Amino acid sequence: MESIFYDIEGKPISYTEDCENIYLFSGEPVAYINDESIYSFSGRHLGGFKNGWARDNNGQCVFFTENATGGPLKPMKMMKPMKRLKQMRPMKRMKEMRPMKPMDSSFWSELSGKQFFG
Repeated sequence: MESIFYDIEGKPISYTEDCENIYLFSGEPVAYINDESIYSFSGRHLGGFKNGWARDNNGQCVFFTENATGGPLKPMKMMKPMKRLKQMRPMKRMKEMRPMKPMDSSFWSELSGKQFFG
């Protein structure tokens, strides 16, 4: 099932079609979801994903999906851009250790979408 990740302004930033691999609309693979965590393909722990919210490592909200529950007030969603052809995914490197799980915050993160994905 496809999920679109919207930022604090309601702008669609990325998507997943398989509930695992995350792509920008440019087709660039940027991260993957594993056991309620989001990792870069280089293995860096970016944050968590639960209840439709992508959160940074401090528990603050970075993105929401259509079915997100809880969290801060969601903005009106903007139209999603056309998807470009997906690029080949890089190999997944060894994951760094997941940090202690922070408490879920009902605040937005200061990280933009580009900063989150690094």
